[in-house]
Amino acid sequence: QVAILIPFRNRYEHLPVLFRHLIPMLQRQHLQFAFYVVEQAGNQPFNRAMLFNVGFREAMKDLDWDCLIFHDVDHIPENDRNYYGCGQMPRHFAAKLDKYMYLLPYNEFFGGVSGLTVEQFQKINGFPNAFWGWGGEDDDLWNRVQYAGYSVSRPEGDTGKYKSIPHHHRGEVQFLGRQYALLRKSKERQALDGLNNLNYFPNVTYDALYKNITVNLTPELALVTEY
Repeated sequence: QVAILIPFRNRYEHLPVLFRHLIPMLQRQHLQFAFYVVEQAGNQPFNRAMLFNVGFREAMKDLDWDCLIFHDVDHIPENDRNYYGCGQMPRHFAAKLDKYMYLLPYNEFFGGVSGLTVEQFQKINGFPNAFWGWGGEDDDLWNRVQYAGYSVSRPEGDTGKYKSIPHHHRGEVQFLGRQYALLRKSKERQALDGLNNLNYFPNVTYDALYKNITVNLTPELALVTEY
């Protein structure tokens, strides 16, 4: 039983494309699955990681899932043999992306599509909530996984190929200096910033294909005590 969590803001053209590819693939893999679209309202910079934490909390209200897949809306799997299940180690499904010439950009790359069991995700305290704007949060997730004693597994050969739907990060800010500063303190922050300091007020609606969780996120909803 697999929960697929999709962080979302203003990508209405991408959702149907993703579902059109994913649903037949998951059916062929004989998986029981549900989609959770976690949508950020308000005018704060996009916080992909915090949305994933919200999605995890909401999904766990429905079922004790075997696997949680954290899935960007613009990542389309090219290979049906990329099995959407979890194992002994956290899984990085999107190992070969067309926009990176189907090469891993760097060994610690953990972006796009990843999967963890409930136990794994709770042990690492989820994603960090502190990454506002674009980038850095998946590198922090990689660090969390390593600090918890896990390694990351990836699909063999061409199995992990994905197409990325072209998208310009319109209005999505990138605070590179701040992201690097946060990454340097990954270890100190891990126990303080994540599932355990998350607050939110969801508006839940149901579509034919997915559960939609809309949240207005602000930094005050995930305050970190000094470390």
